[in-house]
Amino acid sequence: MHKPTFETYKYINGPMHQSLRHDSAHKHVAGSAEYIDDIPEPAGLLHGALGMSDRAHAEILSVDLSEVKAYPGVVCVLTASDVPGVNDVSSGGRHDEPLLAQDKVEFHGQPVFAVIAETRDAARRAARLAKIEYRDLPFWTDVDAALENEAPLVTPGMVLKRGEPEAELDKAEHRLKGSMRIGGQEHFYLESHIALAIPGEDDEVAVWSSTQHPSEIQHIVGHVLDIPSHAITVNVRRMGGGFGGKETQGNQFAALAALAAKKLNRAVKFRPDRDEDMALTGKRHDFRMDFDVAFNGDGRIHALAANFAARCGYSADLSGPVTDRALFHADSSYFYPHVKLTSQPLKTHTVSNTAFRGFGGPQGMLGGERIIEEIAYQLGKDPLEIRKANFYGDVGSGRNVTPYHQTIEDNVIARVVEELETSCDYQTRRRAIIEFNRTSPVIKKGIALTPVKFGISFTMTAFNQAGALVHVYQDGSIHLNHGGTEMGQGLYTKVAQVIAECFQVDVERVKITATTTAKVPNTSATAASSGTDLNGMAAYDAARQIKERLVAFAVEHFEVPPDEVEFLPNRVRVGSKEIPFPDFVRQAYFARVQLSAAGFYKTPKIHWDRAAGRGTPFYYFAYGAACSEVSIDTLTGEYLMERTDILHDVGKSLNPAIDIGQIEGGFVQGMGWLTTEELWWDGKGRLRTHAPSTYKIPLASDRPKIFNTRLAEWSENAEPTIGRSKAVGEPPLMLAISVLEALSMAVASVADYRHCPHLDAPATPERVLMAVERLKGM
Repeated sequence: MHKPTFETYKYINGPMHQSLRHDSAHKHVAGSAEYIDDIPEPAGLLHGALGMSDRAHAEILSVDLSEVKAYPGVVCVLTASDVPGVNDVSSGGRHDEPLLAQDKVEFHGQPVFAVIAETRDAARRAARLAKIEYRDLPFWTDVDAALENEAPLVTPGMVLKRGEPEAELDKAEHRLKGSMRIGGQEHFYLESHIALAIPGEDDEVAVWSSTQHPSEIQHIVGHVLDIPSHAITVNVRRMGGGFGGKETQGNQFAALAALAAKKLNRAVKFRPDRDEDMALTGKRHDFRMDFDVAFNGDGRIHALAANFAARCGYSADLSGPVTDRALFHADSSYFYPHVKLTSQPLKTHTVSNTAFRGFGGPQGMLGGERIIEEIAYQLGKDPLEIRKANFYGDVGSGRNVTPYHQTIEDNVIARVVEELETSCDYQTRRRAIIEFNRTSPVIKKGIALTPVKFGISFTMTAFNQAGALVHVYQDGSIHLNHGGTEMGQGLYTKVAQVIAECFQVDVERVKITATTTAKVPNTSATAASSGTDLNGMAAYDAARQIKERLVAFAVEHFEVPPDEVEFLPNRVRVGSKEIPFPDFVRQAYFARVQLSAAGFYKTPKIHWDRAAGRGTPFYYFAYGAACSEVSIDTLTGEYLMERTDILHDVGKSLNPAIDIGQIEGGFVQGMGWLTTEELWWDGKGRLRTHAPSTYKIPLASDRPKIFNTRLAEWSENAEPTIGRSKAVGEPPLMLAISVLEALSMAVASVADYRHCPHLDAPATPERVLMAVERLKGM
């Protein structure tokens, strides 16, 4: 530990609200950050590979694995009959997602067996040698076909209703109906799924899993092996990206690794390659939104009815809460006096879709923005004008109640939009673009400014809890552990800053340790943008307990009143004496003061009644706005991102540098979802966009040429969150809606803005070109 200096005593390094580099940033750059596949392999390690079906929907008539078992290096082949517990890895215990298919397969690529071999290559080669006889069954892979075939729901839908929309739709000046298709998205984390299981004595097993939800891995492994949770330890130091794709999708790999490890009493690793990972794991949900909206002459919405039908895949997974959240955010930033929103989580014969950054919220919000755009073109107005006319109002305005009956008390969207509109010179630039389009025959430009209002909390109230463990050692160093997982978003760094602030020590004194179920039990997934809110407060609670004990010790030992004990930078003032923090801690230890504490936090004020469609599902809202400018080539459909300006509300930022990184990264990921990232299944139900050769995520060169990002520095969370900060993980992704809207304006210029282009997402160059050609004929 470094020796204190005069400068050390003036301030601490790395308190809350200070920009601090990500704790592993230098390791990421140098390649020294340890991921699961970098862990030194245990002696006798075996490797697993999956035997995948080549039918979208079929009965399994027979399975011949003789050639698989005979392949050199194969040690074992696992089938459903080898599962000692429950052959199911479904989230929420619906028992609709078998670990290994037994009698029927329901998507192309569904695992039927697993091969365990001495090498990964041998396991993968052997997995292709099975002879499986099927009887094909009817299948469908998209929303339209699911609706045509009257597909069942994978989980019950939801209805949100306020007012009398059915009666009021005929009572406004204008009414229009429309629909929009909203595409899905592959997570494309840099580190694919991976699990390493090491058997222990008796029924024990240790699992290293690239997961956002260690406790769920623990539960699933327990169910599959028929052993209690206390026998299973799940560890994760970091993931190479997650984005929601590692909330439930790691269950299968971890369970198979643990099953093989216990059966063979050897360590086992599963690591699918990119093609297999993309074929085997769920995506962002595709939606088709159908709407009927009534509005008056100034564009203010009077009544709305909308249905969101989703491609959910063959099982429920998280489709219920995902489609719920789509409805929660179908209002975007707008007040609907009379509204009815419904969801249809449809079964399709595709891999089960799952969580993805925004968790249904982006699809719902995009639907809300499309409705605004349709109204604007119908009335011949700037969409921003229509947006402003429909914004939620302040408390007492009568226009601040959501479709789910939550009163919005922290609304700052009008201020955020007005500030961005001025700072990016939106009006002047829009006029210049209209003039440019009038004289440019081939290249057309577009500009759009769109808002974001995103609710923060798990809508399942029970998940809004967290635990943390803090130890203070005799030398003044601090050990921190909590239930949140690190996937590159900077959670570990932010929570370490919380502890440094609490004890007034340099952040270097705080050791961030790997998330493990052995230290903090019953954790929630690191998801719903709640990681820092929950785990930061739990860590603060643990630090508070230790500080209270230290203050009590000082009061008794030094015979001073409590207000004479003060934690200063790297030291503690006791009366007129200042004691270096390590010395003070050492004295407390010899006085037998407990220097360890388990912290806990649960989010207050939230409740939700899904059946009634009423409650307060969100603790607060995060706000933001983005203005994007694009140019398109009307001969090819190609386009360029010219400029983006972002103003985003993160409350009182815990770490501005990390928050800005999250905002910019979220925007680019959202831009990919809405432009280049297209999922495509062929007539046999095969996902054909299963590698970087066919699935196009944005490159660094695709980012806006001019990219201005600012935090709303005046903002401070009205709720007592950690440091009065706000969540930053998911909300920025929806800032990219401005890109789709800008592309829409550029396309609309072909027909002098008389018609809404009806661009579906993703707006690939092909779709842009087709829209241009369609409008040319109008």
